[in-house]
Amino acid sequence: MKKPMIGRYNRFYLLAALCWLSVLPAWAQFTISGSVVDADGAETLPGAAITIEGTYKGTFTKTDGTFQLTNVPSGPLSLRVSLLGYEPQIRELQPTQNETISIRLQRTAVVVDEVTVSATRADQKSAIAYTNVSRRDLNKLNLGQDIPQLLNFTPSIVTTSDAGAGVGYTGIRIRGSDATRVNVTLNGIPYNDAESQGTFFVNMPDFASSVSSIQIQRGVGTSTNGAGAFGASLNIQTNQLQEKPYAEANVSAGSFGTRKVNVLAGTGLLNNHFVLDARLSKIYSDGYVDRAFSDLKSFYISGGYYTKKSFFRLNVFSGQEQTYQSWGGVPADLLRTNRTYNVYTYDNETDNYQQDNYQLITSHELSRNWRLNVSAFYTKGRGYYEQYRPNDRYSNYGLPNVVIGDSVITRTDIIRRRWLDNDFYGSVFSLDFNSFKKLTMNIGGGWNQYKGAHFGEIIWARVAGNTNIRDRYYNDDATKTDFNLYAKAFYQFTSKLNAYADLQVRRIDYSFLGFNSQLQNVQQDANLTFFNPKAGLTYTLNDQNSVYASVGVGHREPNRDDYTQSTPVSRPRAEALIDYEAGYKLQTTRLAFTANAYYMNYRNQLVLSGQLNDVGAYNRVNVPSSYRAGVELEAGARLTNQLQWNLNATFSQNKIRNFTEYLDNFDNGLQEARQYSKTDIAFSPNVISGSQLMYTPVKGLELSLLSKYVGKQYLDNTSNESRKLDSYFTNDIRLIYSLKPKFAQEITFTLLFNNVFNELYESNGYTYAYISEGAVRADNGYYPQAGRNFLAGVRVRF
Repeated sequence: MKKPMIGRYNRFYLLAALCWLSVLPAWAQFTISGSVVDADGAETLPGAAITIEGTYKGTFTKTDGTFQLTNVPSGPLSLRVSLLGYEPQIRELQPTQNETISIRLQRTAVVVDEVTVSATRADQKSAIAYTNVSRRDLNKLNLGQDIPQLLNFTPSIVTTSDAGAGVGYTGIRIRGSDATRVNVTLNGIPYNDAESQGTFFVNMPDFASSVSSIQIQRGVGTSTNGAGAFGASLNIQTNQLQEKPYAEANVSAGSFGTRKVNVLAGTGLLNNHFVLDARLSKIYSDGYVDRAFSDLKSFYISGGYYTKKSFFRLNVFSGQEQTYQSWGGVPADLLRTNRTYNVYTYDNETDNYQQDNYQLITSHELSRNWRLNVSAFYTKGRGYYEQYRPNDRYSNYGLPNVVIGDSVITRTDIIRRRWLDNDFYGSVFSLDFNSFKKLTMNIGGGWNQYKGAHFGEIIWARVAGNTNIRDRYYNDDATKTDFNLYAKAFYQFTSKLNAYADLQVRRIDYSFLGFNSQLQNVQQDANLTFFNPKAGLTYTLNDQNSVYASVGVGHREPNRDDYTQSTPVSRPRAEALIDYEAGYKLQTTRLAFTANAYYMNYRNQLVLSGQLNDVGAYNRVNVPSSYRAGVELEAGARLTNQLQWNLNATFSQNKIRNFTEYLDNFDNGLQEARQYSKTDIAFSPNVISGSQLMYTPVKGLELSLLSKYVGKQYLDNTSNESRKLDSYFTNDIRLIYSLKPKFAQEITFTLLFNNVFNELYESNGYTYAYISEGAVRADNGYYPQAGRNFLAGVRVRF
């Protein structure tokens, strides 16, 4: 079914391309040097970004506000100078010799929204691996699919979709770490579910249409708010002040009945102070898998008041989803004959959820050097998933058996709903200091509390007995409080050497219904305190080359199931991680190249082993020692003025040093243990690569070939070849045509052909191994992704 030669060819092709790109000529001739100062006070401005537009060439001003760009090509060029809090300036130049210039930046008339996320974002001084994704990048793929799919071609990322078409329940893994280990913030505000620690993008349909930028930090990253970053962070910013009024409409449609429509509008800056932005969206897809439809609705409203030194933003956004369940996957023996199989057939086997978010975001300049950012938030979530349960036991629901005459009925068909009704609220803050000389600093933190009501209802039974509609068969209220404080400092020792230190203390208090030593469900508490220090160095060799190194510590508490499905005796311990990162960056006029090496050393990482704990649950267990080690390569090259190639590749080893697997033995009713050494961590491919080859033959037209390779992944932690996902190599073709007629600001047509070579692949799965008749057997389930399909859309902006 698979084509192993494609995987080997792709690895060779990618390595050869990266080696070739690294020796591309710079085609450079002159040096441009100068200084950047404040137009009002004539003070020097260190840290200003200097870039030559349309190239990869760039640098930053030194502590004295000076800069130098070497090997600058001849001919006309646009030099862009930008610094947070100042109006960007573009200087047109046509160097025929070395030039020295002076640039005076004017402070922005009103505060920009970016100041509120600067404390939790990485920059060129942070000595960690990160990728910035702009609104323009998102728009190129934003035809209705979820945020994970839009980030698919960034380094070290693997995405999946339960329904197979990228709409509905989607997932993301970064360096092999799943969504429960990826910290997600919206405008600096924590978003991960407090109990499961996952992020459910299905609750934010079309949210990408309201996003101005996303920063992906790989590894521990910088200190942030919310769940501990244990593999990566996604820092999402929505707010971006648009000073001119606008209106926009997007319509797209494609395979599997997928369609999206949205409208956006904004007032622009009214009376130099007020702004209002709004979006309304609707997405529907039948899904690639049988009956796996998604019916999604959302809105976003943001109102702001701006002055020269302060601003206030109120964001209100909501998402409502109904998805037909396709969680069951496809059994291995049906993959060849019925790839779209769905085990669920009950017509209302659906997940139904609505989430409402409220954010009040403020920023205040206390002085030229000090700024205070304070935000408050409230998230309301409520919904259920409905299930048809054939021949289920009454005892599973705390119900007595039904007696009819001489017959005792112990089982019946039941339809149940499992509810979650939760409230999540809190505040985050940062106090930012900039000396405009050598020192910048952030002191910040946040407090939040989650209250979740979990309960189940019986809404129908074939033989009901004494059961009433909506009888609750369980109730479980949980409360989780999270508090953290951090302090970060960046110090410029010399014009070439910068250092940073980052210290965070995080406290978690969790109250939940769990088992005691007598296997009774009682209210229990868990209290944890973590200390997460980080430090790094960045050394700038010249305006083209720099190196960096950092070390960071992260901790992560067990999730809800780890606590509720265990006793205090068997309860797992918190996980710990020491993350070592080192890298090299090269930027020339036509080439940008980054190599980042990482070693993530885990202590007590939580994994599934198959072992039954003292309450009979297959809970996760701590493995004492495991690691992820690899190198991430990124390159971007302007081969010609019309042809651009962006490439990335991750080569890694992801190992558990010593692992014990427990197998249910159906022959004797016991469990059997098996020992392994240096096994692969589940769902952690050794090779991940992405390629975007973009050709612009004429102005306004872009043709792109988008390629993705993911190496084989194991479904559990045994490295067993019978329990794995095969490698896959997909190719998409994208056409974008933009024009600017007189009646509109812009009209853009996008056509996306996905998986043009019809690769049959599965991006996720599960396994259950056991012993029967003296042999080890495994029941594997897979989540097939769509074959050849398309999406087409039009965007009109006024």
